[in-house]
Amino acid sequence: MKMSEFWRSMEDEFGFGYARVVGDQTVLDAVGSRTANEALDDGVAPLRVWQAVCRQHDLPESRWLGTDPGEPR
Repeated sequence: MKMSEFWRSMEDEFGFGYARVVGDQTVLDAVGSRTANEALDDGVAPLRVWQAVCRQHDLPESRWLGTDPGEPR
């Protein structure tokens, strides 16, 4: 997953504005008790961060690979 795919998945799941709030404020246990933005800044792979977001927000496993970049919005 590329960084752009991470943010597209976040926006598709949470909406444009709220995706940034989730990235800034939700502490994710699965990436060392960091926010998504902190984990990404520290070099954690976007897919790993996305899956941590999915687990933290109890999203179905069908969404854990993110949004297909070829899908229309």
